[in-house]
Amino acid sequence: MATSTKQPGLRLDDQLCFALYAATNSVVRAYRPLLGELGLTYPQYLVMLALWQDGVTAVHDLANRLQLTSSAITPLVDRLEAAGFVTRARADDRRVVLVALTETGRSLEVRVSEAQQAVVCRTGLGDRDLADLRQELKELADRVAATGMARDDDPD
Repeated sequence: MATSTKQPGLRLDDQLCFALYAATNSVVRAYRPLLGELGLTYPQYLVMLALWQDGVTAVHDLANRLQLTSSAITPLVDRLEAAGFVTRARADDRRVVLVALTETGRSLEVRVSEAQQAVVCRTGLGDRDLADLRQELKELADRVAATGMARDDDPD
């Protein structure tokens, strides 16, 4: 028995949020087994990407970089440290905790790059199309953030 929504624009198939959700789930599912073989979850992968790119980083800066709170980053860093991929140390300002890659964490970058390339291939998009899509999504995120809407701090 098919029903019809009384509200225009409330069709699931017309929702930007659902299209983004479905695309995100597909990409994360493509990453999951590849990262799992390397001992990483997808949220941990994002932390590692930031550290490979930026080097030693304070937890609060890492949280800002990933658009999360420090309390959301801490359990990710805990698990990365337990796996031997990162270390933590207090800065001169004892309130600041610095996260650094270990040699094991640095050496993982090459293997993760291979996983990332495999996922890119699965998208079927060329370099230009991927760059354009990333730029459009960044601009969308910036516009929504500029409206002052609350962000979700759940890393899962």
